[in-house]
Amino acid sequence: MLLFNKPNNYTLEQNLQLQLMNRLNAILDQLEAKISIYEVVNTTVSSKAIGWHIEHTLLTVNGIIHALHKSNPKDYKWKFNMVRLLVLSRKQIPRGKAKAPEIVLPKETIEERQLLLHLAKARLKIEELANLEANHFFYHPLCGNLKLDQTISFLEIHSNHHLAIIKDIANAQIST
Repeated sequence: MLLFNKPNNYTLEQNLQLQLMNRLNAILDQLEAKISIYEVVNTTVSSKAIGWHIEHTLLTVNGIIHALHKSNPKDYKWKFNMVRLLVLSRKQIPRGKAKAPEIVLPKETIEERQLLLHLAKARLKIEELANLEANHFFYHPLCGNLKLDQTISFLEIHSNHHLAIIKDIANAQIST
């Protein structure tokens, strides 16, 4: 796992971002550990295989960080959003309640090589977060504008959501 150091001259906000980035990298380590069983499916948990959940998570991380880079911090506008408040405060996404945008849906065929490429790209993208300003933002269709720290928190919540599904699929497979 790549750990980001906390230099003494970092602000509290920057230290928080580094902590969040470290947690994202820890999640990537957990996803990587499941790549060896990417073909496992258990329809009592999900209609999709473990590999689908891994790839969807990595596509989401990579796509959202790309959107953060493209955003103009001067354009960030705060607006109250109840869904954002609930997701970020509860730190969870209910299963089966949201439909993923087409751009982060994996293709029909998933291969181990492809997962490893997405994983490597995600690790690089997470490193790039340290170069962004606090008001870089990502627009989420349900949560609205998420500034940098909120976006990193959302990525952690979303990734943990799919990691929990992956673990349930793997555990259900073991018990059958």
